[in-house]
Parts: sequence; structure tokens; C-alpha cells
Amino acid sequence: MSYLKFDKSLMINLEQSLPKEMLRTNQSGAYHCTTIVGCNTRKQHGLLVIPIPEMDNDNHVLLSSLDETVIQHGAPFNLGLHKYNDNCYSPNGHKYIREYDCETVPRTTYRVGGVILTKEKIFISHENRILIRYTLVDAHSQTTLQFRPFLAFRNANDLCMENGVASRDYKEVKNGIATCMYAGYPTLYMQCSHKMEFVFQPNWYKGIEYIKDQERGIPYREDLYVPGYFQLNIKKGESIIFSAGISEVSPRSLAKMYEAEIKTRTPRTSFYNCMKNCAKQFYVERTEGKYILAGYPWFKIRARDEFIALPGTTLSVHHRGDFEQIMDTAQKSLHTFIAEGKTDAVMQGIDLPDVPLWAIWAIQQYYKEAGETETRKRYGAIVKEIVDYILNNQHPNLEINDSGLISTNGRAYPVSWMDSSNPDGTPIVARTGYLVEFNALWYNALMFASALFATDESERERVMKWEQVAATCKDAFTDMFMNDFGYLYDYVTGLFTDLSVRPNMIIAAGLDYSPLDRRQRKSVLDVVTRELLTPKGLRTLSPKSYGYTPCYLGSPAEREYAYYQGSARPWLMGFYADAYIKVFGMSGVSFIERMMIGFEDEMTQGCIGSLSELYDGNPPFTGRGAVSFATNVGGVLRVLRLLKNLNI
Repeated sequence: MSYLKFDKSLMINLEQSLPKEMLRTNQSGAYHCTTIVGCNTRKQHGLLVIPIPEMDNDNHVLLSSLDETVIQHGAPFNLGLHKYNDNCYSPNGHKYIREYDCETVPRTTYRVGGVILTKEKIFISHENRILIRYTLVDAHSQTTLQFRPFLAFRNANDLCMENGVASRDYKEVKNGIATCMYAGYPTLYMQCSHKMEFVFQPNWYKGIEYIKDQERGIPYREDLYVPGYFQLNIKKGESIIFSAGISEVSPRSLAKMYEAEIKTRTPRTSFYNCMKNCAKQFYVERTEGKYILAGYPWFKIRARDEFIALPGTTLSVHHRGDFEQIMDTAQKSLHTFIAEGKTDAVMQGIDLPDVPLWAIWAIQQYYKEAGETETRKRYGAIVKEIVDYILNNQHPNLEINDSGLISTNGRAYPVSWMDSSNPDGTPIVARTGYLVEFNALWYNALMFASALFATDESERERVMKWEQVAATCKDAFTDMFMNDFGYLYDYVTGLFTDLSVRPNMIIAAGLDYSPLDRRQRKSVLDVVTRELLTPKGLRTLSPKSYGYTPCYLGSPAEREYAYYQGSARPWLMGFYADAYIKVFGMSGVSFIERMMIGFEDEMTQGCIGSLSELYDGNPPFTGRGAVSFATNVGGVLRVLRLLKNLNI
């Protein structure tokens, strides 16, 4: 039995099936994403969505969907599904679905009368190409298949309307056609492993609606162009493969290409395998190097997210080589910013004040795997460069005072990971001055750097300086942030101390080199457990704090306000688990294991086999935002790896 399988009763119930989405990527920025019934519910959904660097830094939907029609005895049965005005769904192809299985590849089984047809979709790694394999499992008479491609050729964040500019031209290629709707876009090649007829029958399908965008209060209706349809006969037991890509392919190679790709996949037969499979989806290889994408379907490569997600999405799944490739690319960007003050065209936010500290934390996790010698060889130079950069007050938005603590100016724009903003760009959560996780990460960076070079006699003087600053910083940290209520102020600026109970303090408690002693860690942990812990991670604000907004709903402005006012974040569980085990030791293992149940439940919710960007802070803790988020997957994988190591 498959770990991820959905039967007919769920599939035909759109209230249950439409919220469930499937994402597949090619590890080069392109993706395929839709619901498990094949009905697109977001403008970012599509069969073939690819980056076009020549145009911009966004993804573009080329092929929105492919409607299949089964014909027997002259009677057509359309397997497609689209939403139109007045809650009208057509052609209602979901009624023919008997099973959906996505253990290895997404597989849909249809039954139309005496016909049983399976459809499997696979995205080719590092190539902008999706393959769809159809197998006629059973049929009592001649069966014909028709395919209608719904073309968009637009930015994934825009919508398409019928227009006279779109080109209707196409050319025939081997077993298919090639077409391009607008100048500047690549040509889309649609081909089949078997010879098929193309019938030119151009038409605009108007008023297709995306319910997720409608719920978010943003434009949600568009027109899609269908140039015609492909048609071929298929025999019982026969398989055909439909290919959509931006280069022509030999039809004879499609079967071999499909089978080769299957062999590289991790079957999603368990919670861990789902997370491991998902982690690889975030890898992005570009000409500039290798990165981790922050999330799908609309996030790009962001420096802070990459460093937070990196250990979990690589080291925790035994992909040390991927860590090295990604970090090697990232440290070049960091060095360029430190040495020249230049930001990075690909990696967003390299200039944010906490990014260098998160980079050192990521390297620290690598140190646990590779050891001192290898870590110092690979990353010793960047660690020294970062620490000295901050110590010398060279960062444009970090200032170190006599106590060794660092402060930042977050009044004009957000500087921490809590980065929601007002229409004028000012932060909604106005964290400025001395931020608790900034200073905890800074103390951790000083101590780790000292440990990394402790045996290097040539660096003895530098190490002693770091240790002195760290000692001063540790005392000042507890004096500034520890309050009489047993938890840490979120930030301190001037005479103001923020009493809001937020999860940033758990980072301080979970770090390997924490400025808190065991008693203080436990005190912080108790407050976090009592007020912030949910089955889906830690709330961004306590229900007891002013402004608590548990549900991420409403207009764009309402959602922006609610973003960090109570919704839960799974990635923080990594630091929560670290802190819990440091305080309670082996006796805390069973509790952390139980907390993983909430995340395993998500494998069949939202984006199948992945974790959403955020979850409501109150039951039923519904997933919101981006359907698949790298830091969350990385954080949960770190917990699973921790538990595995403790149970050995």
C-alpha cells in the first residue's frame, strides 16, 4: 500500500481534493504544480512553469494544463477540470478518477465505462521538460485519446486576457508541433512518443478562475488559448508519452528518458522519505552556482532562508556534497558584499544584518559532520572574515558596543526574518535596536570561531580577542534580555523593552553556544512551550500578547499585518528540539517524537509531501501562504536527524 494514496471518495469531493496540491521541480528553477484533480487554483499553477533569465527574474507559465478526452464508440469523455464563474466546474473530469497515488510519481487512475487509463507525470531533472505517460490498462473496444493544451505564455504572477497580439502560428515537428505565443518567449515543443494528428482549432477559453487567488483578494480570472487538439489511437496495454519542453526531442528517446528519471527518485514511502524528497526540490542550479530556493510557487533565492534551510535540506539527508556546492556559491556572494559592498543579483538580501551570522551557524552544522580540519580548510577564511567584519563595525547596519552586543536600525525597513511591511515599506513588527536572536547568534559565532581555530597557533591572538568579546557579550546578554517573568525581551532599544512573547528567544536557547545557562534555558523553554507551541511549530506571537492574530486571512493588507502576529512556523521546531534536548536530555526524546506527529499529518494535506509557509495559530492549524517552504522542511529534517542520532 502506498504511503500517499487517495481513493475515489476523496477525489470526487472537490471540497476535499481541491485544497490538496502537487509540486514537482527540475532542480533548476522550473516546476509543475497543480491540484491532485488537475484543476489549477492559483495563477502560479501550471504543467510547465520555467524561469526565463533573458526576460526577468520571475517564473513564467508556458503550458497551463492539458485536457485529455477519451473517445469510445464516438462518445467523448473529457477528463479535464476548470473553474468558471458562479462556482461552475467544467468538464468535471474528476468524476472519472478512481485513485491518485504519488509515492514515486503522481499517478492518476481514470475509469470511463470499460476503459481504465492511468496518467503519470514526471519532471526531467535540470531540463525544462515535463513528460506525461498514459497507459491504457483496460478497454473493450477501440479507444482514441485527444489532448487539448491550454497555453498561457505569461509571468507566473500575472494573468492572461484574450488579445490580438498572441501568435497562432505553429510548425509541425516530429510527432507534434512547436509554437510561441509572444516574442521573447522560448518556443514550446509538444510531442508524443507515438505518431499523432494535430487538428488546428484555435479558441480562447474565457473566464477561468483561480479560487486560491480569489480567497487572497487578488485578481483571479483569466483567458487561456487552446490552439487545437492532438489525437491518436491507443491499444489495450499500450503506453504513450506526451512531452512538453522548450527544445525538440526525439520521440524514440522519450521512453528511455522517462525510465532513467524514475530511477533517480526517492519513493515517498515514509515521513522521512517525503521530507528528503521535498528537500531536493529546493535545489537550484544556475550558471552562477548552486542555491536553495526559499519556496514554491512564488519565492526566489533569499540569503537568510538559504542559510537557515541549508543544514536540514542537505546534511540531514546525507547530502554533504550539496551543502558544499551551495555554501561555496554563497560564500562568494558574502565575500563580495564584505569586501566591496556589492549586493548579489541572484541571492536576495545578502546585505541584511543577520545574514552573516546565519551563515556561520550553517557552517557550524557542517563542522559537526566534517570535523575541524575540513571545515577550517573550506570555510575558515569566510568565518574569520565575517567575525572581524562585525568586530570592526564595517557592516552598514550593525553596530557593536562596548558590552560586545550588536544593534541594528530596523525603523525604516524590516531587518530580521519577521519582515512584513506597511505600504510605505516600514516594518509592521518594528524590531530595532538590540534584537535577541541577533545577539544570541553573534555570541554563538564568536564562540564557534574560537573553537574552530583553537588549535591554530597562528591565530592565537585573534582567538583570544574573540573569546574576550564573547565573555563580555554573554554577561551583557542576560542583563539586557532576561526579564523577571522568566523569558527574554524580543528586542531592546533605548529605554524601551519589548515584552511581546515571540519565538526568537528559542533560537538563543537552542544554539550550541548559548549565552544562557541551563536554568535560564529551561525558563525560556517553559514559556515557549506554554504560550507558543502548536502541532505545526511555534507561534510568532503569544495569544496573551497584544495584537495576536491567529489566522492568515483577508485582504493583502490584512494578511500582511497577520503574517507575524500569531501564525505558526515549523522551522522554529529545529531550535525548540535543540533546546529541549539540551535541557531534558534523553528524557525529552519521546516528547519531541510526539511533536513530529503534527508534521507527518501534513504529508497528505496542502502540498502533498511538503510543508506550507505558515500555519494558523489556532486549531485546526490550517496551512497558508506558499505551498512548499524550504526553511520549514529543513527545520523538521533537522529534528528527525536529531531524533535518529539519539535513538541509535
